[in-house]
Amino acid sequence: MRKNKSAIKKTRQAEGKRLRNAHVKSTMKTQVKKALATLGGNAPDQINSAFVSAVVAVNKAKSKGVIHKNNAARKVSRLAKKVHKVLAAKS
Repeated sequence: MRKNKSAIKKTRQAEGKRLRNAHVKSTMKTQVKKALATLGGNAPDQINSAFVSAVVAVNKAKSKGVIHKNNAARKVSRLAKKVHKVLAAKS
């Protein structure tokens, strides 16, 4: 356990940040999984809306500093590649 006042405060702040980051990251992962799940056999408009919400969640995590910008770009790129492949096959 930290002893001085500033270290105790820093511990409190770190815990708050950890909880916020965990929430943002969890939300991002959920949205990406939902987008991947819609690729199975849903209508193109549902696939597009799930893809857009996943991209928004990834970009939000990136802007808050939860994930690195290159990690976010890679996630969006891979998801877009899968979405476009499915949509091209349905057309």
